Amino acid sequence: MNSKRTIAILVTTAALLGVSAGANAAVYDYAKVISSRPVVRYVNVKTPVRECWQETQHYTTYEPRHKGPGRTIAGAIIGGVVGHQFGSGRGNDAATIAGSMLGAAIAHGPVERVEYSRPVERCATRYRNRREQRIDGYDVVYRYKGQRYSTRMPYDPGRQIKVRVDIRPAG
Repeated sequence: MNSKRTIAILVTTAALLGVSAGANAAVYDYAKVISSRPVVRYVNVKTPVRECWQETQHYTTYEPRHKGPGRTIAGAIIGGVVGHQFGSGRGNDAATIAGSMLGAAIAHGPVERVEYSRPVERCATRYRNRREQRIDGYDVVYRYKGQRYSTRMPYDPGRQIKVRVDIRPAG
């Protein structure tokens, strides 16, 4: 189709649509895409990552060597009898109490230091940085009626692009 005939068709179409001679009319057509190149920018993305690991926790307790109340009770009785032998009056009562306490402590026996360890899970949040590509748009080069044009579009148009053709009266 030659360009004079195309313009005549466009003018006729505009007139049929009721566009007055003084107003601008927009008609759309398609142009062939020559190239479409993505416009890329790089961004740093920070991503939280939870990391967990096992640690050994050590702790110490003090425990009696002899378990059970029998020895302690027997020691308290024997200590009370021995303590009762000392003093007189109110001092006798105090010596009896002190003797029973001392006897219970001796019979209970010394405590031993016991060390334990157990696994404990520890966790922390760390951040990993990575670079990502982001497409900001496409630089498009297209041909319409023998002329080359370029534009930036938010998407890849494919093999052809819709273009607006303005019809204006020559005047």
